[in-house]
Amino acid sequence: MATLILGALGVVFGDIGTSPLYAVQAVFGGNHAVHATRADVYGVISLVFWAITLEVSIKYVSFVMRAGDRGEGGILALAGLLESAKVKRAAVPLMLVTLGVLGASLFYGDSAITPAISVLSAVEGLEIPAPSLSSIVLPISVTVLVVLFAIQRFGTGLVGKLFGPVMAVWFVVLGVIGAVEIAHHPEILQALSPTYGFRFFVNDPSVAFIALASVVLAVTGAEALYADMGHFGRPPIRRAWFFLVFPALTLNYLAQGSLIVRLPKDHTNPFYLLLPSWGEVPMVLLATAATVIASQAVISGAFSVTQQAVQLGFLPRLTIRHTSEREIGQIYVPVINITMFVSVVAIAIGFGSSGKLASAYGVAVTGTFTLTTILFLAVARFLWHRPLRLVAAGGAVLLTMDVAFFTANLTKVVDGGWLPLAIALVGFTLLMTWHKGREIVTDNRSKAEGLLQDFIEQISAHDSPIRQVPGVGVFLNPNLRATPLALRSNVERNHVLHDHVLIVSVQIERKPHIPDSERVQTEPKIVYSGATGDPLGPSAERITLLTLRFGFLDEPNVPAALRLAADEHVIDGDPDIDDAVYFLSRVAIAQTKDPGMAPWRKRLFIAMARNAANPAEYFRLPDNRTVTTSGRIGL
Repeated sequence: MATLILGALGVVFGDIGTSPLYAVQAVFGGNHAVHATRADVYGVISLVFWAITLEVSIKYVSFVMRAGDRGEGGILALAGLLESAKVKRAAVPLMLVTLGVLGASLFYGDSAITPAISVLSAVEGLEIPAPSLSSIVLPISVTVLVVLFAIQRFGTGLVGKLFGPVMAVWFVVLGVIGAVEIAHHPEILQALSPTYGFRFFVNDPSVAFIALASVVLAVTGAEALYADMGHFGRPPIRRAWFFLVFPALTLNYLAQGSLIVRLPKDHTNPFYLLLPSWGEVPMVLLATAATVIASQAVISGAFSVTQQAVQLGFLPRLTIRHTSEREIGQIYVPVINITMFVSVVAIAIGFGSSGKLASAYGVAVTGTFTLTTILFLAVARFLWHRPLRLVAAGGAVLLTMDVAFFTANLTKVVDGGWLPLAIALVGFTLLMTWHKGREIVTDNRSKAEGLLQDFIEQISAHDSPIRQVPGVGVFLNPNLRATPLALRSNVERNHVLHDHVLIVSVQIERKPHIPDSERVQTEPKIVYSGATGDPLGPSAERITLLTLRFGFLDEPNVPAALRLAADEHVIDGDPDIDDAVYFLSRVAIAQTKDPGMAPWRKRLFIAMARNAANPAEYFRLPDNRTVTTSGRIGL
């Protein structure tokens, strides 16, 4: 448990743990700065404390994390739970899954901003002891980001053991410097009362509403608690939050409020002003390390969301490399790494400072909060069968908070909030276009392939005999009842059929993991459908239909799964799987005038298909025993 708690500190809490660097500063600076009066400061700190309490402690830690899919979390996993929900209206599950995809798209928008604002806010601490160094803040930040993305290909395994201890030190330091300030000015503890936040709204509703857009920065990263639940489990995350992270954050935010009350004219960077002069440079180094860890967690989260989207059929096959033999969550997706690198560096250079970037931060985060709440309420109603009255009451409280945060952040759209929304829109368009286009192509492919039973009838009654060759031929095809194009081509052109023919369908389940005992599923033999019901003869007897089941977080290793099937004697005749030849049917997609998708979406789908990863690599097929044939399918 201690090891898991330490690991959770290094991965789960990096984003929310570095929020004190910029959250309070954003409230009292920028275009919509709140006046640093005692009443307003107390009101803001009260809002920050209760936002953390309600959004993180109650909503995520106490409720949402209960909605795990076999221990896994994240908004796509939540959507996957709901896809099979029994609802009277058939369109409801589809609508809920669409909301999950939208939430994942908003996460991409958030992921592009988090590394930039985190690293910039840490390095800007150099300006406190030496204002003349302000000119080198951006170059240093970009250098840190370049190094951060460059090391992604090596995985987090080498430095993972350092993440937990560094973040543990970070939270202890946050708590200590906060406690020192509070010890000298304990009256700030009054801000814990919700009455101050309430009075802040009553006295100046418009200012308080706009302030919510910056207050929410204190809870950015809350989604990570749920998304990374599968790596550590719910108990370690809960204990780390309540015993260390929550108290440390509370003390630090209270202390920053106390400092602003004492120094109302000097609150440009209240986090670093809490420190004695000798501690400012060491804190910059520690904060930089903490923000790198926070950025690493967000990047890893983007990799994980991408893997889930691929497995759930919302993205084409991408090159996904596992960087650890023991930790399934440690993966590297080159195309996402390059895309994020270009986006993050461009954002850092374009905005130039964490203060300006804070105006763009929050819209995507609060949108994800709202969608997660909606999906969680749907789980509580449709899967847990909680009373409608109870779900409605809980939804009224949670959605009021989330919608308030989201609408307040809409005031940032003109000042930069359009950026994460634009990224999310692009992501949503790509995800939904691929999902729809994939359905159309799959239907058209099934028609072109024809029924497997008809094909076997044809070759069984063929005048010229089909030559039997030794060995195992494995034909991958999404539809087991259709004829793989590669099999048809092999028989019609080469006039051969292997001793053992395995037609294999790889099925990605809406579950994170499938145990080995449930990996392989055999299908009934093809039999003649005529009046006599006679078997189709030796050609049919040599064909075995198999479904290989993988969870959306599993690695789809086809040879390993077939070896497992052979060891368990699922396949007749004890074939030598280690010497099997794999046949792939790769189709070229041609745009047609058929209805189903707009022409521009068809062109987009075709472009995505052309850049899909090699299926042989995706399914871990051996290069020297894989044969690819081509076909043409209309869209």
